[in-house]
Amino acid sequence: MFAKPVLGRTTADAEGDVVVLLIGMRINHFWAVHQWLPVMLAMFRMLAELAKDGDRGLLGRVLLTASPRTYYVVQYWESKEKLYAYAASPDMFHHKVWGIVNRKERAGKVRGHVGIWHESYVVPEGSYESIYGDMPAFGLAAAHGQVPVERRGRSAKDRFAHRSGGADS
Repeated sequence: MFAKPVLGRTTADAEGDVVVLLIGMRINHFWAVHQWLPVMLAMFRMLAELAKDGDRGLLGRVLLTASPRTYYVVQYWESKEKLYAYAASPDMFHHKVWGIVNRKERAGKVRGHVGIWHESYVVPEGSYESIYGDMPAFGLAAAHGQVPVERRGRSAKDRFAHRSGGADS
């Protein structure tokens, strides 16, 4: 295995607003594999679908677990408009899956075996900062690029104060 290069102290090279989507599932009943496994597989299928078409707007993602029951993905998007467009596009898998979920719910066939959730955030420039010590690009830096920390400031206060060249100060 080849290790990813580490670059000392770095920060994310994000410019402007950052769009973050947290989306996940919670297994409420482990024995109900027939209920929660399709949800998990659907998430992987949507991520694969997005990976095939960079123009859809997904810049990066990190798969995480919060517990043996709870799994989620942190996603970084180009814009909230591209996030909405993917979610609502009738030719994308998300639209099909959401239709199935809605039909099951209306028919009273949701049994509570698996929970699903998401949270979306638009973080304005000046309201986020990052630092990575001896880390390959990860999270926000993997989505937006990585630069030496000195380019944005050695302190969190300086990195919060950073403004992109095209932004109004």
